[in-house]
Amino acid sequence: MTRIYMLALLFAAAIPTAFSEAQSLGYNHNRIAMSFDGNSAPDNEYKWPTGDPDDWGALPASCAIIAKLGLQEQLVHCSYNNFIDAPAGPDAENQLKISADGVVKYWGFNQGVFFDVTKELQRAVDSLAAEMEKSTESDPLFFIHAGLSEFVYLAVEQVVQNGKIESLNHVHLVSHSGFNENERRRKHHRTWSDIQKLSGNRIQYTKIQDQNHKEAPNHLWHSGKDFSVWHWMRDHPKSDVRWMYARLKAHSGNVADISDCGMLFFLLTGDADGSPAKFRDFIGDGIALPDHSKE
Repeated sequence: MTRIYMLALLFAAAIPTAFSEAQSLGYNHNRIAMSFDGNSAPDNEYKWPTGDPDDWGALPASCAIIAKLGLQEQLVHCSYNNFIDAPAGPDAENQLKISADGVVKYWGFNQGVFFDVTKELQRAVDSLAAEMEKSTESDPLFFIHAGLSEFVYLAVEQVVQNGKIESLNHVHLVSHSGFNENERRRKHHRTWSDIQKLSGNRIQYTKIQDQNHKEAPNHLWHSGKDFSVWHWMRDHPKSDVRWMYARLKAHSGNVADISDCGMLFFLLTGDADGSPAKFRDFIGDGIALPDHSKE
């Protein structure tokens, strides 16, 4: 056995199984954009005033998947609190800002690609629209639809108004949630079908199975009130992984739900049928480089 072959075997053995699985939808180190829902202050004009706390943990878990693969620079847009017309709240109580600031601290993401929609709506829309507009066959954009549709509609509307509608042919949208696609916080808000109509059916749309399966804690990304399947994060030797567990545990309803990260797991590993055990094996010994470990 040659030395080169031995090194190749050692390298392959060091890569988690999920690394070697096929990436989906033709993804090949392309740009990634994400938008999460939520609001950091009560929205008393809506039937459910508080934001959905699942994204408090799903945003870090999604970024962990990106960072584990060393793709931080490919994340070009990440908006959060994208419940349009919801009020802004103080930073100290803004759970999604706490999550966003943490992924920048631990995993070296660019702070400038994160936007709190309740505080900087137009900047956030401009950012996503610009990334959509630059999309081409050789430089597509992959968008993770982890929030309601009105924010995305506003970005697509801006693309169309700017005369860049053909770029939408090279935008891939990944969804798993009928709620995110169809729920409206205000009567004038739009849905996913309105977005696709506005785009002239140009956006490439993929919907995977709903990533919630709370009745089966060991399957997919929502284990109900059973946190034990995620204790490998709590007990991990690296502080950034333990922090990720703290963000999962922060859920105001004491629910272990990071379901939206299943879309990133699908995009980057080709597996739409994730689980706590698969995520454990994927994360392995840790995420961060030594100089980012904050140990």
